[in-house]
Amino acid sequence: MSVHKRRPLRVAVVGAGPAGIYAADILTKSEDLLAGSSIFSDTPVSIDLFERLPAPYGLIRYGVAPDHPRIKQIVHALQRVLEKPQIRLLGNVHYGLDITLEDLRRHYDAVIFSTGASKDRDLEIPGIRLPGSYGAADFVSWYDGHPDVPREWPLTARSVAVLGVGNVALDVARILAKPADELLSTEIPDNVYRGLAASQVTDVHVFGRRGPAQAKFTPLELRELDHSPSVEVLVYPEDIEFDDGSMTAIHSSNQVRQVVKTLQDWAIRDPGNRPRRLHLHFLHRPVEVLGEGGVTGLRTERMELDGNGGARGTGVFHDWDVQAVYRAVGYLGSHLADLPFDHSSGTVPHDAGRVLGQDGQQVPGCYVTGWIKRGPVGLIGHTKGDALETVGSLLSDLPTLREATEPDPAAILDLLERRDIRYTTHEGWNRLDVHELRLGDERGRERIKVVSREEMLAISRDELIPVQP
Repeated sequence: MSVHKRRPLRVAVVGAGPAGIYAADILTKSEDLLAGSSIFSDTPVSIDLFERLPAPYGLIRYGVAPDHPRIKQIVHALQRVLEKPQIRLLGNVHYGLDITLEDLRRHYDAVIFSTGASKDRDLEIPGIRLPGSYGAADFVSWYDGHPDVPREWPLTARSVAVLGVGNVALDVARILAKPADELLSTEIPDNVYRGLAASQVTDVHVFGRRGPAQAKFTPLELRELDHSPSVEVLVYPEDIEFDDGSMTAIHSSNQVRQVVKTLQDWAIRDPGNRPRRLHLHFLHRPVEVLGEGGVTGLRTERMELDGNGGARGTGVFHDWDVQAVYRAVGYLGSHLADLPFDHSSGTVPHDAGRVLGQDGQQVPGCYVTGWIKRGPVGLIGHTKGDALETVGSLLSDLPTLREATEPDPAAILDLLERRDIRYTTHEGWNRLDVHELRLGDERGRERIKVVSREEMLAISRDELIPVQP
């Protein structure tokens, strides 16, 4: 059945992070194509962005370290998209609890899921679940002021291990190593500043099981480690090893070449005397987290390159004196209610963004984009290509889309109100945004982020702000 000829195409986008907002933007830019199809009226697209949190922007707000203002500037571009008249933001609405797939199919002609990947991928080694062993995603959520995580974080360890050599590992290591006062110019929440100011950390050890040419971080992220006047970055000459596979990677990628050069330069320089130290170790595979009632150490196996850029064990082990371990070995998406899910990859099965059921057939009217589609790889900008492909699939499916039975934009609001969902809007986000900027201005900072969900809701909905205990 084709969509009704006298109304706009109604699309729900579940997840208001970069991937979802890019998809909405591309849909609005497709209006000329939609209007020319003779299926739609003068206003050919109407989009509702559903977000589980009271505020939009997902990874930008709750996954990027506070000392990365350059990346956070992407928010300005996303904000301009949210201001488009065809797009409506509905925050604090949890898909699978507050609304179901059946609800969305009743109110929309198509649904795009862009829920990202926010869970930590497991690392199955002995001791990984000891007290004092943490997932990087949980720590990132804490220091970024996510409303659904505890306000306190245990920072009693003097020496800490970070497992992984991607950008998230570097973010975690940098935030752990930096003195809290160096973060005061950022939007860091007050509770996070207090926690980091009380931290006992003096040494942070980052471990990668392969060589420098196989590291996954970007050159800019790597160089930023050395910007703190309080943190000495140490690289060990015995870890700078290359094989034929490494040399191929170096010669074929400018990014790899820059990373390797930076690490080589650091390995041969004389160490300084900054009070805190951040150690980068390569060719060390974590094999066991040591301890009984809590973390007391980390055991690694010394590795060697196998000629193809891979690594094999040497049977030589080393025990490191650390009191906390953070695993940063990748993010994983979460299962979405009423949709198929690949638990090993943490993604929804799809064909060019079209959701596929267990039988391999397309689930009508359902699409995916971003990390829930392709997994947590690539930079934020890469989600634009994902969104373009997914929206292209949706547009090509227009003649066969099932028609929503309650497409009136007011109908979904009536449903949320009947269910007593305290949803937020773009206007509400603007109120919260102004409030956070004002808090920062009062203390000579750009912004101070509001952490409490209840306080975020009260400000966004122009309600009485609850008194904090």
